[in-house]
Order: sequence, then structure tokens, then C-alpha cells
Amino acid sequence: MYKYIREAWKKPDESYVRELMWERAPKWRREKVVQRIDRPTRIDRARNLGYRAKKGFIVVRTRVRRGGRRKTRFTAGRKPKRMGVNKITPSKSIQRIAEERVSKKYPNLEVLNSYWVWSDGKFKFYEVILVDPQSPSIKNDKRINWICSKKHTNRALRGLTSAGTKGRGLRFKGKGSEQARRK
Repeated sequence: MYKYIREAWKKPDESYVRELMWERAPKWRREKVVQRIDRPTRIDRARNLGYRAKKGFIVVRTRVRRGGRRKTRFTAGRKPKRMGVNKITPSKSIQRIAEERVSKKYPNLEVLNSYWVWSDGKFKFYEVILVDPQSPSIKNDKRINWICSKKHTNRALRGLTSAGTKGRGLRFKGKGSEQARRK
């Protein structure tokens, strides 16, 4: 079953996903920026990233603006070349920004991972999987109880999630990857 769901999401324009999201996206835009949801939209992706349908796991949908930094032009005192308005991109990916915002909204939960759901002209939508480290069902589960230790507090804010490690350049190893790493 998950195989067919995965294939539908790989090419959303050629499957039922496009029509489905054309209905859902306008509703999502009217919701809060960080909206808790009952179950994941992409169950295959969520389970692949560690989600389980049990107590202690929470899924949150969030939206983030698309594109580079929106910088305003200076009113005086610059050459146009030195204004730094166009082509200013943040060092963090939009997915990482989404994870950090959700982490700040739910300070008692830890971000496990996140995945892309949809994007329109103005926003990108991500679903973030959160885990409650104080939950007894999480503490007793040997597959996920590693997140209960102190060194996993504020994972998203310290760049320890999958999007965070990628943005810090830790996926590449060997000669030539020195410039890729960021703190």
C-alpha cells in the first residue's frame, strides 16, 4: 500500500494528489501557521521518518514563505550595487526554518523529522513529526527512547534533524567538503 502512495506523491501532477491538494490548500491557507493535525497527510513518508500511530507522537502542519529574503531597498546613502536587495538567500533551508518555528511553538516536545507536503505560489507546507520525551510510551519504547536523553533537547534549533545536518554540510565526507560545513 505504501508503495502506491509513494508513487502518487513522486509525480503529483500525474496522479490524484494534484486534485486533492487543489481542494485542501485553500483551507490550509486560512488555518493557523502552525496547525496540529490528527494524522499525517503522507503516511508513507511519516512512517519512513519514524512516525508511529501511538501516544507521544504528534504531527503538526506548518507553512513558510517561499523564495529568498524579502529585503527592502534603502532610502538613501548606497550605490544600487551595495544595497544587497536581490539574490539574498538565507543559509538555512526553508524546511529547517519550519522545524525551528514548530519547535518554538511546542517547547516541551522534540522535533523528530519533517517532510514536504505541498507548495503553492506563496507558501511551502511541511509536516513536522514531534515526540513527547516525557511520555511513558516513548520512554518504554527502545526504538525511540534515545530522544529522551538530555543531549537531544532543542534538536531543531541546534541543527540535529535531517534538514539541519544537511544544511550544516555534514552529509558530505572526504577531501573537498571542508567548505560545505557550517556551524
